Amino acid sequence: MGDKGSLFDKKKHYLCQHKSETHRTKKTKSTSKKMNNVMKKYFLIVALTIVTALGARADAGDVSIAGQVGFASRHAMFGIGGQLQFEPVRNFRIAPEFIYYFENDHVNAYNVNVNLHYTIRTSSVVMVYPLAGFSYSHFNNKNALWEESTDRYGANIGCGVEYHIQSNLAFFSEQRFQVLKNNNQSVTLLGVKYTF
Repeated sequence: MGDKGSLFDKKKHYLCQHKSETHRTKKTKSTSKKMNNVMKKYFLIVALTIVTALGARADAGDVSIAGQVGFASRHAMFGIGGQLQFEPVRNFRIAPEFIYYFENDHVNAYNVNVNLHYTIRTSSVVMVYPLAGFSYSHFNNKNALWEESTDRYGANIGCGVEYHIQSNLAFFSEQRFQVLKNNNQSVTLLGVKYTF
């Protein structure tokens, strides 16, 4: 009788565990589908921003493209990415940006931002700029048994500095704080930009 009860308990435990894993798999697929729809919208926004930037170039200021590396404090992740900068009016820049963060401690992520810079030239080769903008982050947490995805929306606030080694080539650094639900973090970026 005891053996039968033990076998019944084991079977019940297995079925509950299997049901839980199935539910988690369905939830992950549903989250992944929602994430794909969200990303389509954001890539469309970025694409429209780029087209607007290139169209506005003839009537406004410079257009620049930048490559960068970064570090995000939340999960101690290193990343690589790029941004486009254009100046619709003097001293104001719009900068759509994408960063991919490499996996650390079973977590990887990517980040889409659209920031506004206010540029202040302090010398012939140095420029500083406070920045603020919108942020979207996707975190992917996985281990040997399960995988979970999380989307977070928020804001950026920070500042940056540029050092021009030529009229159209500059190194830059940015320090920003990202306000994200349950995932606030600081982000440090180093990069190089070319101005057309």
